[in-house]
Amino acid sequence: MTDPNRTAASLADRYPSRIAAEPSVLERQDPVVHGRAEDGPLDAERLAFYENNGYLSFEAFFSAEEIRPYLDELARLRASESERAAPEAVIEPDSGELRSIFAVHKNNAVLRELCTHPRLVAIARQLLGDQVYIHQSRINYKSGFRGREFYWHSDFETWHVEDGLPAMRTLSCSVSLTPNTEHNGPLMVIPRSHRKYVACIGETPENHYRKSLRKQEYGVPDEDSLASLVAEGGIVAPKGPAGSVTFFDCNLMHGSNSNITPLPRSNVFMVFNSVENRPQAPFCGLAPRPAFIAEREDFRPLGD
Repeated sequence: MTDPNRTAASLADRYPSRIAAEPSVLERQDPVVHGRAEDGPLDAERLAFYENNGYLSFEAFFSAEEIRPYLDELARLRASESERAAPEAVIEPDSGELRSIFAVHKNNAVLRELCTHPRLVAIARQLLGDQVYIHQSRINYKSGFRGREFYWHSDFETWHVEDGLPAMRTLSCSVSLTPNTEHNGPLMVIPRSHRKYVACIGETPENHYRKSLRKQEYGVPDEDSLASLVAEGGIVAPKGPAGSVTFFDCNLMHGSNSNITPLPRSNVFMVFNSVENRPQAPFCGLAPRPAFIAEREDFRPLGD
């Protein structure tokens, strides 16, 4: 197991970013799939698809009855003034609408059931080939008419630079609690982009998270690199009814458009990380982001 006392300074930075005057594209140096077909619920065909494309999507993974309590909880949290005022809440920069709530797996008993659901954990463990813990969880509210975009980005670039995750042994899981359609700002991914690491420009400011969670300005890939990735892999929007689930690699380039329809798009995200890949000191040299954004203490494996 990785020595938790080691610092980023003592680790070779295999994925440097935000240190050069020009962006660059580096080859991935970590495996994508760590487990085998016999290690979990995914068959060899699905493992190969994830290996090649960087994501897997399941329509109606949960039934409408199964997700109803979680959708009700999202509505309750959204109506709570105390939740809006909490440090874990992120407000849209223009409309004042609630954008996200972080650490729901720690602070909310109802949503913790979803974040640690055995069917989700089993897939995460198989893909990562290890026991896992939750590095981050959040609700992403994208309200009708006012839900703003999430610009293209690789999560790993931020988790590496600002949180100190050493390797690409991490994945995200998005559970749709409302329908995700082609109209209401669904998640978009660039297949096969997880094979390339886009090193961004711009030095990370202190307490960057306070602005980046509302609108990211650092760790944003350049347009030429994005155009090249799209030319190679295209763009896919994994859509589906409420209860659909998408897993995607930590380095897969993804984003979503603004929602100008009256139809809300609310998803719960959880980030599963290998217990062998726990964060070190941030590679940007600044103080770590708060624990509600990036877990730094509780690495107890899920499902044990």
